[in-house]
Amino acid sequence: MAFCSQGTMIFVDEARIFVQGGDGGQGCESFYRDKYMRYPRPDGGDGGRGGDVIVRAERSLRTLLDFKFRQHYKAYKGGNASSKGKTGKTGKDSFLRVPVGTIIRDYETGLLIKDLAVDQQTVIVAKGGDGGIGNARRKTRTLPEDGERRTIGLELKIVADVGIVGFPNAGKSTLISGISRVKSKIASYPFTTKQPILGIVEDADEFSFIVADLPGIIEGAHAGKGLGDRFLRHAERTKILMHLVDMSGSEGRDPLDDYRKINHELEAYGDILAFKYKLTVANKMDLPEAEGHLDRFKKEIGEEILPISALAKTGLEELTQTLKGVLCSENSQEE
Repeated sequence: MAFCSQGTMIFVDEARIFVQGGDGGQGCESFYRDKYMRYPRPDGGDGGRGGDVIVRAERSLRTLLDFKFRQHYKAYKGGNASSKGKTGKTGKDSFLRVPVGTIIRDYETGLLIKDLAVDQQTVIVAKGGDGGIGNARRKTRTLPEDGERRTIGLELKIVADVGIVGFPNAGKSTLISGISRVKSKIASYPFTTKQPILGIVEDADEFSFIVADLPGIIEGAHAGKGLGDRFLRHAERTKILMHLVDMSGSEGRDPLDDYRKINHELEAYGDILAFKYKLTVANKMDLPEAEGHLDRFKKEIGEEILPISALAKTGLEELTQTLKGVLCSENSQEE
């Protein structure tokens, strides 16, 4: 799936590629003899081992776009051996760079190979073949092995501390622009954001965390409706889900109904989202109808809700401090 981000980058979160380890080098069959030897001595060296195809996660990357233009990758072949017991050189490994959060699966079986959730984490996806053995070690040389061949699937799930979910036009892009250094596209029509956008939030104590502006989720998203469940999966790795509700009802929708529908989509997607920590935030509190909707909302829901106006930039400091407190608590529990 590919989307363009304000004309600057195409976001791709799925790819399928073919990888092949390097073939082993040929073993040598040769004999050494000088004038004092009655019988020649075998002295053929072993062939070099083929290189591996290695996938490495790098935090500087944000998309799997490169793998849409090139789908075949092969490591270098091992060097051939020679006489006098000289071994062939080991083939060079081939490194593939992917964003942190990339899941690698065997495409044929669907089995998980590795979840690269940490920066600089690596995994070998195709091993190089062993080189052929020369006649210095065996009576007759053996043939080299071919490199491992397989098709793998790459699936990106972005890594963020906070994921913002909510109906289209709830104000997610405005909010992330207000609390972080990123500037999201803002417009008054649905699905302004067509890819996850990451922003870094920093405070005076030099505490920082990553917020993900996730594309609008609508009723039926868990079954693929609208932008579909392919964006719900980006919420899986977040520590906190921020449920942003348009409390003004400016789009002609009922805020309470929006809240229940989004929660239903999260629960229908699976337990990993249903039981994740959620912070409910009432946005657009600067508009006339918002206060009345908020009073009714609190009576019906009976849980804490944080009122803000992303556009007027009110309540944002309290919001970031609340997120900081929850994240510090989550981090201490993990330790």
